Amino acid sequence: MEKDSLTKFIEELRQVWGPLDSRLAAKAQTLMNKLVRAPVTEPWLADLQEDFAESRELYHDPEHGFILIAHTEHEGLYRHPHNHGDGWVIYAVQRGEMEMGTYAHIERQNGAAVVQREKYRVKAGESRVYLPGDIHDTKCISDSVLMFRLTSCDLKTELQAKRMRRYTEGS
Repeated sequence: MEKDSLTKFIEELRQVWGPLDSRLAAKAQTLMNKLVRAPVTEPWLADLQEDFAESRELYHDPEHGFILIAHTEHEGLYRHPHNHGDGWVIYAVQRGEMEMGTYAHIERQNGAAVVQREKYRVKAGESRVYLPGDIHDTKCISDSVLMFRLTSCDLKTELQAKRMRRYTEGS
C-alpha cells in the first residue's frame, strides 16, 4: 500500500534528524515544502481541511522530540513578536496567506526594544525557518490559513524554562 505524504514526511525527517546545522535546516524545510503540497484528498489532510481546529498535533517523535502541529487561524489573528528559546521552528502554509516579520532585540540606554527588520508574505506552498533566538511575528491575512509548524522541541518546556520570550511594543 502506498504511504501518504505525512507518513513519508515523518520517515524522511527521522532519517536525517540530528543536531541543528545548515544541512538539517535545509532538508527539513524541503520536506515541509513537500508536505504542504500533499494532495488534499489524502484522508489526514482532508480531515484538517474540514475540521478547522485551532491546533492539532500531527506527530511527536518519541526519540528525537520534534513535533509537527497543524494550526488553523482566521483573518486578522496576530501573534506578537516572539522567539522559541533554544528551539527552532519551520512554519509552512498549506492554505491561505500569512504575513510574517523578523525583529532584532536592541539594547538602548533607556531600555531594550525590538526593531522590525523585514516583513513578508508567506503563501500556500511556502515556508520559513526560524533558528534559536530568532524573533518573529505572524498575522493571518487571508480569510483563514492552514499552516504546519515543525518545532525541534516542546515549546511548552521552553516557555516554562523562560527561554522562550514574547515581546510587546517597545520591549
